[in-house]
Amino acid sequence: MTNSHFTAKLDIIGINPFIFIPEDILSRIFETAGKNKSPIPVKGTVNGNDFRQNLMKYVGEWRLYINLTMLKDSPKRIGEILEVSIEYDSSGRIICIHPDLEVAIKASSLALSNFEKLTPSRQLELIRYINNLKTQESIQRNIEKIIRYLCGEAAFFGKNIKKE
Repeated sequence: MTNSHFTAKLDIIGINPFIFIPEDILSRIFETAGKNKSPIPVKGTVNGNDFRQNLMKYVGEWRLYINLTMLKDSPKRIGEILEVSIEYDSSGRIICIHPDLEVAIKASSLALSNFEKLTPSRQLELIRYINNLKTQESIQRNIEKIIRYLCGEAAFFGKNIKKE
């Protein structure tokens, strides 16, 4: 599929700047993706800047959220007309688990079992959280919290493991 070009007005919902995608372009993306359920990975440009993002459906409407890495000062630019090109992104978006987290999870059969029972999005949430930490100290401290969470001993992000 080739890029689809269009202009769109930057809007906001809550604190999240976004644009709507024209229906004909959405239809082509759905056809190429082979699905029409969120999230759908896309890539393209906003005002000439490359991006990789997910199309999301919220309150019945498809939106492309425009974050600060896609458009500098995007929350301050509401109402601006943007030049956009977009297409389905078929490239893999694999996020690797931090090696220390993987070792810690595998060291406990209960933690491993409960990790495997989590939804893929919840697993990814935990993996991303650790991957985004900067210091080895904070990585280790939070891995310990995740293991306690996976063993049903503590909440993590305000959530508990469901006990069967």
